[in-house]
Amino acid sequence: MSLLTSLARLRALDEGIAQPVATVRHCHLSERPMVFIPLKLSGEAAAPLAALLGTERDRPRLLVVTQPRNRDLRFAWAAELAGVLLPYVETFLGDTETVERKNAEPYERAMDAPQLLVPNQAGVSFTRLLGRSTRFRQADGPYPVPEVVPMLGRWLTYFAERAAYPGSSMTLALTEELGRHWASGQSGLEDANLAALLAWITTGPSDDAEDPLIWPPAGPATDPGFDAEVLAPAIESESAERITEALRTQLEPTWRLMWQAIDLLAGLPAGASVAQRWEQDRGSFSGMAVHIAEGAPPQPRRDGAIAAAAKLARMERAQAAYDVQRAYDDPLVMAEYRLTGEAFAGEVIETVPDNTEGEGRSRKLRPLVVIKTDDPVRLPPGASLGTPQRRGQGAELMDAAHGLVTLKITKGMGRGKTPAPGAVPEIGERVCYTSLTDDFQGSPALPDSEATPWTHGGPPQEYVPDDEDAQEEWS
Repeated sequence: MSLLTSLARLRALDEGIAQPVATVRHCHLSERPMVFIPLKLSGEAAAPLAALLGTERDRPRLLVVTQPRNRDLRFAWAAELAGVLLPYVETFLGDTETVERKNAEPYERAMDAPQLLVPNQAGVSFTRLLGRSTRFRQADGPYPVPEVVPMLGRWLTYFAERAAYPGSSMTLALTEELGRHWASGQSGLEDANLAALLAWITTGPSDDAEDPLIWPPAGPATDPGFDAEVLAPAIESESAERITEALRTQLEPTWRLMWQAIDLLAGLPAGASVAQRWEQDRGSFSGMAVHIAEGAPPQPRRDGAIAAAAKLARMERAQAAYDVQRAYDDPLVMAEYRLTGEAFAGEVIETVPDNTEGEGRSRKLRPLVVIKTDDPVRLPPGASLGTPQRRGQGAELMDAAHGLVTLKITKGMGRGKTPAPGAVPEIGERVCYTSLTDDFQGSPALPDSEATPWTHGGPPQEYVPDDEDAQEEWS
């Protein structure tokens, strides 16, 4: 936890209301998200009890497994879930745009993409397990399942994987997103309770928000008291109507909380980089759709060594880019880096717009800027700098002493002999510069998967469906 977030939590505790730790929204919010609230049977990792889902706040769809330990009923429930989720996904496949790429073939990218919203990180974990439990099933042979079930598993696995990808908005756990924008006065573990976190943000903490009778846990686990006193007797009675109504009471309060959380996030203006990251989500979604359309096998149980290394490199780069973008988009996030000396803000007191380096044809325009700052500057001379006020501009730190920082602008000035209008800060202008830049190293050169050395398991085996897939335990 950062210093400013810790201070915000202390202030929230003192004032009895959550404190903002962001000035803009750092995630994309779809105009038509799929809200998905799952419930599972206690004591089993991926045994579904029910789900409440839909894209309209006034029309939720309740799906219930009336006997959770019955395999056929579980897969019938999964087929029902597929009947809601897969048509939603397919609505985004029709409208595409052609994207030109440097040194690569153009490709078709969906104009929009689906978005799955779950209450908390445990909901993401359940989605991942549910995908793992269904994507390898078969519609024929021993233990057949409805045809849509394996496809549901592939998409659920995809959504769960995107939830782990830094900066992606394809799958959002709303407690996590709220926590990125507000700091409550409770612990991180308590923040996983959607009712409690929303109470801190809207009205302040209350005993009602933590009462499981008023606000049942936001899935996928149910309250032990409900399990013992309500659910178990309902299941023993074998009354489908009684079980359905019991589970409805557990899900409908969370449904209202989900839309309240969506409204809170929607009330913040989107950060400047959000649209760019959503473009990447749309590209990823389009790639997954093509992958399925071409008849590729489901996602492997475990990535091979080369695929795992490539995925790790992509995620590390995405995390670094996300950190930079959030800081550039949001002064409150940038303040964290100002405290650590990785960024500084101040007033421009002197400029030399026509400063040059070199002679003759090698002469280059290198304007100088002197900034007065009260921030600690712990960057060495020669450090590369960027600025949120002029994205794409590059600078180099020349000197920092006694509250005065001299820097040299190295790019982003235009191609003329004089700087383009506005390229050099004006005297009296308030600016911020930071060592956070998006000039990251490219992905490492990795061999083809067929060339995986024996020390790393050798080339991965091609997936071939077999009867073991159909018999695998739901877990």
